[in-house]
Amino acid sequence: MQRDSLEEKGVQVTTDPREDYDIVHLNSIFPSDYWMARRAKRAGKKVVYHAHSTREDFENSFVGSNLFAPLFQKWLVKCYSQGDLILTPTEYSRSLLLQYGICKPIAVLSNGVDTFRFQKNISLRRNFRRAYGFTEADKVILSAGLYFKRKGILDFVELAYRLPQYQFIWFGYTPDIQIPAEVRRAVRTHLPNLTFAGYVPPEELKKAYSSCDLFFFPSYEETEGLVVLEALSSEIPVLIRDIPVYEDWLKNRTDVYKGRNLYEFEGLIEGILNNKLPDLTVSGRRRALERDVFRQAGKLYGFYGQLA
Repeated sequence: MQRDSLEEKGVQVTTDPREDYDIVHLNSIFPSDYWMARRAKRAGKKVVYHAHSTREDFENSFVGSNLFAPLFQKWLVKCYSQGDLILTPTEYSRSLLLQYGICKPIAVLSNGVDTFRFQKNISLRRNFRRAYGFTEADKVILSAGLYFKRKGILDFVELAYRLPQYQFIWFGYTPDIQIPAEVRRAVRTHLPNLTFAGYVPPEELKKAYSSCDLFFFPSYEETEGLVVLEALSSEIPVLIRDIPVYEDWLKNRTDVYKGRNLYEFEGLIEGILNNKLPDLTVSGRRRALERDVFRQAGKLYGFYGQLA
């Protein structure tokens, strides 16, 4: 999305490090990215490091992630400190980076969402529901993400137990060897109203947003939550966990519904799906438009100009 939206602004973009460039913009923290930053610095080029990862969202993910989290934080600081400018999606993630003691300039820039691509399209509903075995009358609750405890997958399964009258479907996948035993057990749960659909292409997820009745994202930790942006843009009701990352841009009971525990989630799901609570999708779509990818490209272009 960065590449496409920057090219719309007339910025020449290359992914070939052998070509000449003015700025290198890095979005990941692999050793190859770190060395790319080092080479760029030696050549007198400017480096923009996009800080999508934090220690907090590494924890409670892969097997052993909590054990290695302190080392992961040190690696993050080593990588991000190569940047002449660090970009991060939210004020919350910026506050975490500052706590790590990073002394480089840190600015906030949303990951953005393509609001033209992610629009409600009710015509997709019938085919999607038929493909996954849902009827037109079913109330379908959607979530998406890797099979991480941090993503709230255990709560998702527990609520499927508690609310057998609704259909629950989760898109995303992580190999068994990478996830703890309790998460493996959760994704192998056999309930008539629970589907783990695995990884699907973005186009299939786009259909899901238009075909389900509620997007439920019980994640405990995010740097922004791209799937939340996609759901808001698609005008599906959104229920999220009340965590700090959303505080300054998603207002409870105005843009989304927020819950703190299983009891609150259960009541809010019932209220939303039975039309006992107001429809917030118009306001939610406005929040997505504020973070449209092309608006973010304009801001990114401005940041590049500051480095020139």
